[in-house]
Amino acid sequence: MAIPKYSNASSFFFILMDLPGLEAAHCWMAIPICFIYVLSVVGNITIMYIVNSVPSLHTPMYLFLSMLSIADLGLSASTLPSMVAVFLLGQRKIGAATCFVQLFFIHTFSVIESAVLLAMAFDRCVAIREPLRYATILTSKRIGSIGLAIVTRSGVLHLPLPVFLGRLKFQPVSALSHSYCVHPDILRLSCSSTLVNSGLGLFVMLSTLGMDAVLILLSYVLILKTVLSVASNDERLKAFNTCISHLCAVLLFYTPLVSLSMIHHFGKKKLPAQVYMILSYLHFLMPPMLNPIIYSVRTKEIQVRIIKMLHSKKH
Repeated sequence: MAIPKYSNASSFFFILMDLPGLEAAHCWMAIPICFIYVLSVVGNITIMYIVNSVPSLHTPMYLFLSMLSIADLGLSASTLPSMVAVFLLGQRKIGAATCFVQLFFIHTFSVIESAVLLAMAFDRCVAIREPLRYATILTSKRIGSIGLAIVTRSGVLHLPLPVFLGRLKFQPVSALSHSYCVHPDILRLSCSSTLVNSGLGLFVMLSTLGMDAVLILLSYVLILKTVLSVASNDERLKAFNTCISHLCAVLLFYTPLVSLSMIHHFGKKKLPAQVYMILSYLHFLMPPMLNPIIYSVRTKEIQVRIIKMLHSKKH
C-alpha cells in the first residue's frame, strides 16, 4: 500500500496504548487478559467440537451457534497479537501495514458476528412463528448459503478500508488510542483529508452493524407479537426461554458498541479516557469469552455434552 508522504507502509509506525494511568502495571494486566483469551479459545472450540461431533445437534440453531463460535475465535485471534505485545511483552510499536491488516480482520470478524446474531434471530423467529415449516425453510443448504453470504458481505465491504487508508499521509510515528488497530482511531491521526475514508467507514457501519441491529429488533417485535397471541402462559414462557441465550449474546455485543458510539459523538471530551477504552475492550473481548458460557449454562443439550466430556476424562 503506497503512502504518498513516504515510500511504503513500512516507512512509519503506530504506537499502541494500554490503559491510561496503568502503564507501569501492564505486566499485571496481562494476567486477566491472557485468562480471557484462554477462556475464549477453550469455550468456543468446545462448542464447535460438540456441535460437530453430535449428529443430533446438526440443526439450524446449533449450526448458527457453531458459526458464532467461529466468529468469536476470529475476533479473539485478530486482537490477540497486539494485546499480547503491549501487555505481556511491553512492545508498543506496530508497522502500518501490519496495523492495516489487523484492522481489516477485527472489523470483518466483528461484522461477521453481528450477521450471525441476525441469522440466529431469524432462526428463532421462524421457529416460533412457523414451527411446522421450520425444517423446510431452514435447510442445511440454505444455512450454508447464509454462512457464505455473511463471510462474503463482511470481507468485500471491509477490503477497501485498508486500501484507502494506504493513500493517506501520516506522521512517521503516531500514537493510537488502543492496544489494537481500529478504523476511526487511525483516521484521527491522518495528516490529509479523510472525507472519503470517513464516508466509506460510515457506509460500511450503517449497511452492516446498523442494518443488522434494526433487523434483529424487527425479528423480536415479530416474536413478541406471536408469543403474546398464545393463550397458555406455559407456552409463552417456553417460547421466551428459547430466546434468552440469544438475547444475552445480542446485548453483550451491541451494548458496548452503542455506548462507544454515543460517547464518541457526544461525550468523549467529558469522560476519562479509561471509560472509552474499557468499553472498547468490553466490545471486543467479552463476547468471545462469555458467549460459550451463556450457551453452556442456558442450553441443556450443550450442558449435558460438556458434563459427559468432563466425566469421561475424569474416569
